[in-house]
Amino acid sequence: MGWTTRPSVRLRAFTGLIATCLLGTLSATVAATPAAAAKQEGIGYEVTPGQPYAGLDVKRDWLGSYVVNGKHVFCVSFQLKAPDTNEQYKPGDELLDKWGTKLPEDTAANISYLLLRYGGTQDKSEAAALAHLLHSWTSKPRSAADLDKNLPADKIGYDVAGHLDKLKAQHSDAATAVEKLTKDAEANRGPWTSAITPPKDDQHIGTAGEWTISVKNAKGKGVSDVPVKLTPSDATIDSGETTKPASTTKAEKAVTVKTGENGTVKVKLTPTGDQPKLASSLSAPADRPYVQFPVETGVQKVVSTGGEKELKAQGVAVVSKPGKVQVTKVDAKTGKGIAGAALRITAKDKATAAVGHDGKPLNGADGKPAVVTTEGENGTVTVENLRTPQEICVVEVNAPPGYTNSFDPKNPPSACGEVKPGETLALKVANTPNEVPRTIPAGDRPVAMMQGTVENSASTAGIIGIGVLALLGSALVGAAARRSSRR
Repeated sequence: MGWTTRPSVRLRAFTGLIATCLLGTLSATVAATPAAAAKQEGIGYEVTPGQPYAGLDVKRDWLGSYVVNGKHVFCVSFQLKAPDTNEQYKPGDELLDKWGTKLPEDTAANISYLLLRYGGTQDKSEAAALAHLLHSWTSKPRSAADLDKNLPADKIGYDVAGHLDKLKAQHSDAATAVEKLTKDAEANRGPWTSAITPPKDDQHIGTAGEWTISVKNAKGKGVSDVPVKLTPSDATIDSGETTKPASTTKAEKAVTVKTGENGTVKVKLTPTGDQPKLASSLSAPADRPYVQFPVETGVQKVVSTGGEKELKAQGVAVVSKPGKVQVTKVDAKTGKGIAGAALRITAKDKATAAVGHDGKPLNGADGKPAVVTTEGENGTVTVENLRTPQEICVVEVNAPPGYTNSFDPKNPPSACGEVKPGETLALKVANTPNEVPRTIPAGDRPVAMMQGTVENSASTAGIIGIGVLALLGSALVGAAARRSSRR
């Protein structure tokens, strides 16, 4: 059953007043009185003739709401005087029937539910049906003696069958609504329960997850078309076209959604912090309705708050803990650490950037995956606050000095592994040192060479200079040999 109008808004507009007037012969005695002239009927239907009482013939009965202090109310003391438009009421006790007997739990729950769902209806047939049902439940005759037309207003019972017959004959839509509201109340009365279910898997900051909000009736079945106010913390909500902002304040960015046919509604919640929560609140039928008594006696009672109570729920998501990776650059032969090695932190594909705990890619200023450099004697560098779980790779950008000969830029050294929640992934990248020859043959005789390490920064001019020195040394050796032969 759907809400025929916006019940939560209606309910507040009506203040949930369900006065004892309920049905209302209240306005229809044979002769109009000054008080009756001051009453204002709201939404509903009249039926003719009215039910007689105190030996009087009543021209009409009003089945519907009344307007009191600018608000629509429903009354529950059949045949007492209708409320004046300026009638004053004071808080009362639990609603009893006209004979002062406690209402059965299911009847009380039905009344609370119908007031919540239909208390603010603008539909005449629904308003008449609601008034009829309220009188049927609160002023139902205990026996045929309670329908004696000579009984006074405070003793007469409500002729349930007689009024329903008049509705069928004069307002068939209201008679149909009586059946509809009765079935709706039986199916969906309270007490309701509400729950919020976060995703089964851990969430990540910046990534949306699907949350489910459910509302169930006393039988454990879902209740449809229930407006639910959702307030996130450490998160944002994106629930699609059905979401309507309910607050514009910065402190509370709430949205209102409605449950579907199965009593649930799903929303997308994106964590913005480590402790995302989602709180919900909705108007649910109270277990038992309460009344407001008129200051002046002899006037129908009003049911306050419309049988409404606030129902809250909260869900908490688990955000995956961040992880970190420690990269060590070592000499492939000695196992000693190498400082100054530049490495990119990438995803599994070795091309795109790894992702941080905040959901953002770890890119450098150039838009490419960020570069880190190993430091210290151990040749290590640590990257923290990585999203988990996540498979990442470290890829060497340039070989450090002394390790250039074996470096292939098309297939640079790399290492990969999975970063797990709250853990440190240790990766090691090895480099093979350059091989430098100890001697270089010059002609028939070996010539001693300077020994050293070839650096990345070695220039062409430097290499030519070393060759010139070698040639000069060879020339000097030849001159010395010629001088020796002349002697």
